[in-house]
Amino acid sequence: MSAKSAANSGQELGAGMASGRVSQWIRPQIHALSAYHVPDPGNLIKLDAMENPYTWPQPLVDEWLETLRHASLNRYPDPQAHVLKARLREVLDIPQGMDILLGNGSDELIQMIAMAVAGPGRTVLSPEPSFSMYRMIAAFTGFEYISVPLNAGDFSLDMPAMLDAIARHQPAVVFLSYPNNPSGNLWNADELCELIAAAPGLVVVDEAYNAFADDTFMPRLADFDNLLVLRTLSKMGLAGLRLGVLAGAKAWLDEFDKIRLPYNIGVLTQTSAEFALRHYDVLEAQAAQIRADREQLLARMRVLNGITAYPSRANFILFRVPAGRAPEIFAAIKADGVLIKSMHGASPLLNDCLRVTVGTPQENEAFLAALAKVI
Repeated sequence: MSAKSAANSGQELGAGMASGRVSQWIRPQIHALSAYHVPDPGNLIKLDAMENPYTWPQPLVDEWLETLRHASLNRYPDPQAHVLKARLREVLDIPQGMDILLGNGSDELIQMIAMAVAGPGRTVLSPEPSFSMYRMIAAFTGFEYISVPLNAGDFSLDMPAMLDAIARHQPAVVFLSYPNNPSGNLWNADELCELIAAAPGLVVVDEAYNAFADDTFMPRLADFDNLLVLRTLSKMGLAGLRLGVLAGAKAWLDEFDKIRLPYNIGVLTQTSAEFALRHYDVLEAQAAQIRADREQLLARMRVLNGITAYPSRANFILFRVPAGRAPEIFAAIKADGVLIKSMHGASPLLNDCLRVTVGTPQENEAFLAALAKVI
């Protein structure tokens, strides 16, 4: 046997032994999952991830870089991020008496919540379809995940079914995406209040797309002792910083803080986010532009034959294409240089659905041209 053949044989043997140990020790619930997939956009126009397409003006970039010169990379960051939290309290209008907890993106905060309340026989509940990480993190932390289908046609809440599921399953946590991802609609606020009042455990209102929605449950935090409001700065144009914010009663957040990993918000993120929030008017202006462009994009999509474009209060638009054509249309748009998101197959209610992020006017034009061409 040659040296190369022996090496290959050894690698195969090692891989087989490792596979046996993996099967023995990795939890079946984890083994059954697929890792969260993020496609490589290459040189495509990237309209698949609900990002803000705008960068900062160059003078602001220069000022930010100068600020970073003073960041002490040889020291651990402030573990409580006091300066950044003070700025967030002001910008996000955190109510008096409420605390905030920061995470490496809102995903980490969702995981902290789940870890803190996990226990045998407990459940997590959410409408479906909604943010995929609710289901994934429930699996990570050993919960049974209860999904309640939204109403077909308009993706509104099925209130009788939601209330029945809450009564029967007594969930430890209910996650409500407001506006909902991936449908983009803003559920009725009075109905959400009814669900919060009915829930025996925590209710997390996830306001990841708040900048585009013109409504928030933040002022209602004092009205319910089981309500938390989750935010992220990603959709506002700071996706690269990975900063999530959880607001609610100190009694809850103190418990979650016990399982937060030390120094989870790095010094560059703290420094950059605090700087960006001092220039919040720039981010707000960009969000206003995206809202205006969203309405124009929605109107132009609706005149295309065979396209059902759903109303959106987020920075994306969910749309349905003729039956059976979603894979073909997705591929054709990609071949024309635009990457969007295929939702087809993610849920029965999303069959034949695709989702596009609102980009710059030029990016939106490229998408519309590609869509019109294949339709």
